[in-house]
Amino acid sequence: MRGGLAVVGAIILLAGAVFAGQGLGYIPGSYMTGDIKWFWIGTGMVVAGLALGAVGLLFRPAKQG
Repeated sequence: MRGGLAVVGAIILLAGAVFAGQGLGYIPGSYMTGDIKWFWIGTGMVVAGLALGAVGLLFRPAKQG
């Protein structure tokens, strides 16, 4: 479970970085290119991805039994 959460966090982080890059105009070829709204959406995704990754890697599940 923890590893899966970290992987999902990494995927969200990478997608957010692409969105932010397109929003700033660094990655051309999309309707998102140059639209600052996508920079802010991407930044939010990067923060969410970092949070999910941290939860997945740092917190231990409760012991059962």
